[in-house]
Amino acid sequence: MNEGQRQVVVITGASAGVGRATAREFARGGARIALLARGVERLDAARSEVEALGGKAIAVPTDVADAEQVEAAADRTERELGPIDVWVNNAMTTVFSPVVDVKAAEFKRATEVTYLGGVHGTLAALGRMRPRNRGAIVQVGSALSYRAIPLQAAYSASKHALRGFTDSLRCELLHEKSGIHVTMVHLPAMNTPQFEWCRSRLPGHPQPVPPIYQPEVAARAIVWASMHRRREVNVGWPTVVAIWGNKLLPWLGDRYLAHTGFASQQTDEDVRADRPDNLFEPVAGNFAARGTFSERSADQSWQFWATSHRPWLLAAGAMIAFGATALLRRTR
Repeated sequence: MNEGQRQVVVITGASAGVGRATAREFARGGARIALLARGVERLDAARSEVEALGGKAIAVPTDVADAEQVEAAADRTERELGPIDVWVNNAMTTVFSPVVDVKAAEFKRATEVTYLGGVHGTLAALGRMRPRNRGAIVQVGSALSYRAIPLQAAYSASKHALRGFTDSLRCELLHEKSGIHVTMVHLPAMNTPQFEWCRSRLPGHPQPVPPIYQPEVAARAIVWASMHRRREVNVGWPTVVAIWGNKLLPWLGDRYLAHTGFASQQTDEDVRADRPDNLFEPVAGNFAARGTFSERSADQSWQFWATSHRPWLLAAGAMIAFGATALLRRTR
């Protein structure tokens, strides 16, 4: 965010996890933020955090699976905060389960939130950005939008769909010579509360597949992506490896995940029989940005640092190459 500029930002899934960390990151630049999610208590807590960091926020209870609710949230945002500059589609839900055990209603709900929620948000943003011919839409993607994994078919398929939708939209905006920028930020495993409240039929407690990153790493990448016209932004070496590995050797990924993908997504802790989940209703509780895996989570991604400093690295590489060439000529 440019110094002195107070952008208007909409973030879905803003009450916890990556969305809440992203709200805090935008708040540090003084943004005015509309926080969209279902849980009113956590939305109010997120709003307080934003205001404590120097931003301004409104809490807008919204189920992104409902297009009318998303449109109403966009209207309220522009009435109370001003024209929307950035829209971040981050809301998600999932089911940890073998495909054969997932019910049709569960697939439907996960798709409506994780995929159609992104579509609804994008359409709401476009309806307001296109007349002004400016704005940025950030789709929060995943390494799983390229390389699906076992036990997460509902989530992987929804992220694949969101990527396909975004690619189509990008072409249309280019055809229009639009000033609107649309990008995807693909994330690795994140230490968020989703593993405490996702619906699961696994015997062990769900966990992110190591290596794990803190949600603040994702937040920095999302804010950066909103200001830089990159087609996609990959975060973390595991994301890069997953994407390129699937492009080059997808059959090897199939076999590797068949062997490792079940154990790597579970801890040794048993799942409580009365465990609540947020698939259809929000879960009560004081959940914030981080989950319960902080001791195993990285606070920094050197891969993303390199991505966000690419011009400087290229310039440094060119200078080193020039110096080496000059030295070689002198020695000859």
